[in-house]
Amino acid sequence: MVFDFLKGEFIDVISWLDDTRDTMVWRFDRRGQAIKMGAKLTVREGQAAVFIHEGQLADVFQPGLYMLETNNMPIMTTLQHWDHGFQSPFKSEVYFVNTTRFNDQKWGTKNPIMARDPEFGPVRLRAFGTYSMRVTDPGKFIQEVVGTDGEFTSDEISFQIRNVIVQSVSQVLAKSGIPVLDMAANTADLGKIIANAIAPQVGEYGLSIAEFYIENVSLPEEVEKALDKRTSMGVVGDLNRYMQYNAAESMSQPGSAMGSAMGAGMGMGMGASMAQNMGPWGGQPGAAAAPPPPPPAPPAAKAWHLAVDGSTSGPFAEGDLARMAAEGKLGRATMVWTAGQDGWKMAAETDLARLLDQVPPPPPKP
Repeated sequence: MVFDFLKGEFIDVISWLDDTRDTMVWRFDRRGQAIKMGAKLTVREGQAAVFIHEGQLADVFQPGLYMLETNNMPIMTTLQHWDHGFQSPFKSEVYFVNTTRFNDQKWGTKNPIMARDPEFGPVRLRAFGTYSMRVTDPGKFIQEVVGTDGEFTSDEISFQIRNVIVQSVSQVLAKSGIPVLDMAANTADLGKIIANAIAPQVGEYGLSIAEFYIENVSLPEEVEKALDKRTSMGVVGDLNRYMQYNAAESMSQPGSAMGSAMGAGMGMGMGASMAQNMGPWGGQPGAAAAPPPPPPAPPAAKAWHLAVDGSTSGPFAEGDLARMAAEGKLGRATMVWTAGQDGWKMAAETDLARLLDQVPPPPPKP
């Protein structure tokens, strides 16, 4: 009975099975019991065991199976002035440290990064990505980060690591000199530069960044919209030629106002020609009568295009424009263009000025 009681007072097996995915450090629960000299310590792959004795960092054990004796606890033996072959139980805190990779850790810039782009000038950039970290120095990690925390998770250190990353990302992107449009092709190289830049500071925590990825570098939404418009203009090409082509296509359509005017002119010319070939009262033409020359074809009406708030509309016949002027949708400052005109001009500087002059002013106030 006395032997069983004494055996229950001592710990003779020390190990840890981790069933979580985010625990970095776990303190072995002694429950006030002393560790038996010669106890079995099991350190599995991806773990390290750190002994803290009376508040001081003692021995660190890598993966393996150990019998705790004075010959494999040199630091503890020195601290306690144990003789060789010492067999008495002792009390120490045992911390198991997870040394595997903690993957898919998120980082991102909370505020925009100011940078000078060689093409766009000063720009505001945002970036985000992922990284993986691992404990490379278990003793230092316990001393610098964990302290006396009995169960330490990755969330408790990831916030500090993100601050270190964002600071380095801001400096690297601001000094890189890489154009914004080329950053997507250089994210791998930028990621290596950032990982090397943060390695010394992260190493002070007993950690290392095993992998670092930049998933995206983006511009503000309004700047991206402006780039989209610029890209669209590049696809269209020469804007004047594009507008001329659209005008020609519109005139060739049978249902358009310009097509109707051209069709009416052709019909009048054909009717006049038929009348000239007919004699009086619809009889046969006289042999001696010479046909008069055909009347000149009416001039083709102009088709006009409008540019309002960065977008174009049209073509419009002058009748349509007269109605729009009466409704207030066409003013003197409205930018217009028609075939043969040198670029866009205000309506008041074109032939449309006569339509605008016919628009009555606003009614007098009662």
